[in-house]
Amino acid sequence: MTNPQPKRTRMKLIPNWRRSWRMATVQLAAVFTGWGLLPPATQEAVLAAIGVPANRVPAVLGLLIILARVVDQPGTKG
Repeated sequence: MTNPQPKRTRMKLIPNWRRSWRMATVQLAAVFTGWGLLPPATQEAVLAAIGVPANRVPAVLGLLIILARVVDQPGTKG
């Protein structure tokens, strides 16, 4: 008995991909990427200034992404 090959699907862009820069999740991803490029000492200094322990950064980032994803963004429609 042979296993049928799974149907290959191509990656498909969302209909409003040209407006993706307006999406909060895309903006957050850009900020998080920039954050990751900062030297560790700078990251530590910023976290100390705002009072966020380094071990809580993943949770804070995750919450921000969830919030950005569920908030209505009228500027991205179309």
